[in-house]
Amino acid sequence: MIFGRLDNVDLEKATLPDAVLEGLQFLNETDLANASEGRIDIDGDRIFASVQDYTTGPQEEKRPESHIRYLDIQYIVSGREMIGVAPLSTTPPAAEDLSGERDLLFYDQVGEESSLVLSAGSYAVFYPWDVHRPGCAVGETGEAVRKVVVKIRM
Repeated sequence: MIFGRLDNVDLEKATLPDAVLEGLQFLNETDLANASEGRIDIDGDRIFASVQDYTTGPQEEKRPESHIRYLDIQYIVSGREMIGVAPLSTTPPAAEDLSGERDLLFYDQVGEESSLVLSAGSYAVFYPWDVHRPGCAVGETGEAVRKVVVKIRM
């Protein structure tokens, strides 16, 4: 997992993988506040983005997930959300496997989960070995979030 802010990318680019930099460049050069919800193709199925608008909710109502073929760059355009993060190596096997059709595995339990708060301008990179629980409220009240998830094939 990598955590950062888009306004620091120039300072951090020497330490980031090329594919992640390509995704961050898209985020930096695109008017995401006015983009339509849904998929945006960047490089076909190799790199694409999904613009999402939703309200965060209680952590216990959100399902931990991981992916096999893609990494995620989850970038917050507006609002705040908490994302739970746990190592795949300490997490029991997936409860629901949708990896064939959606590259998505869901878990009922996670091991050693930590909390990461993302606010506008911040991003997190989740690799296939990072179980993550997105969409959780910061505090007790949900808030509106605009998020862009860039998917990059591994």
